Amino acid sequence: MKDVYIFPAVFQKSPEGISIYFPDLPGCLPCADTFENAFKNAREALQLHIFGMEEDGEEIPAPTSPEKIKIVKDEMIALIEVEMSPFREKMKNKSTNKVVKIPVWLDILARKKKINYSGFLQESLKNYLGVA
Repeated sequence: MKDVYIFPAVFQKSPEGISIYFPDLPGCLPCADTFENAFKNAREALQLHIFGMEEDGEEIPAPTSPEKIKIVKDEMIALIEVEMSPFREKMKNKSTNKVVKIPVWLDILARKKKINYSGFLQESLKNYLGVA
């Protein structure tokens, strides 16, 4: 897995805003209302798209050279660079909600002891699985 990717993005300006597409990554289609937001959104979308491909075990394609990409009026090409290590770490440490059912009597005892369910469950799972 590479740590840094650089892909060309095509920015299409119209009265409605800015649409962006990555010729090498079908389905990666961010948009924005300003160029400042467009670059930010392009970077975030590229990170999410690559992360999803990695998680699905898909091969990340080689980027097309910008001079080989044909553009039309009101379009421009920009290279978008992303560093994946910090993003992967952020995504893997995201919290998720789980529904847990316990008997009422156990809930009453836990509340009396002021048990934090999230913290207790996380610590218990880590201990059970032998992870730090």
